[in-house]
Parts: sequence; structure tokens; C-alpha cells
Amino acid sequence: MLIRIDKEITNHTRVSKLGVEHCYVRERSIAVFRCDNCGGGFTRPRGSMDPKRLTNNVFHCCGNCDAKRFAQNKGIEKKQIWDMPASSLKTIGRI
Repeated sequence: MLIRIDKEITNHTRVSKLGVEHCYVRERSIAVFRCDNCGGGFTRPRGSMDPKRLTNNVFHCCGNCDAKRFAQNKGIEKKQIWDMPASSLKTIGRI
């Protein structure tokens, strides 16, 4: 689950050819997520992610969890939804 997008600002100094030090600032966006498997928090640089995954319409899994096992479990849940009878009162939202 996407929680928020933060800005990370870093300050750097470099030395020019003439020996003069120059200060400059770099800013990058960091996406903060909550793992849909274990509930722990983790971050990813926004520039390294596909923009389509920066929503809550997809599941997010942290580096500590096994993403393939998580995906298999979600597939089983979706299969159980399609096997439900039409008279069931359960909603077919995000489970």
C-alpha cells in the first residue's frame, strides 16, 4: 500500500578545475509503502519504479517477504472468488 511520497534533499560540494569549491543540492522523491504481506514499512526511490505501480490498485511486497509466494496466495484468493456462487453476499473488492 502506498502511504506517501517524500522528498529527500542531499547537499554536495565539488571542486572546479580552478580549485574553487561549489555547493549544490540534489532532490529525489522517495515512495513510502506498507507491505501487503507482513504489514511492515519500506521505501523505494520513485525514479526506479514504474509509474503505474505508484497506486494502491496493485499489491506491494517488501524485501523481507517472499514475493512469489505472496503472489501465489493472491492467485488462490482470486480463484476462490470466481468459484463463489452468484447468490453470495461477499463483495468482489480488493481482498
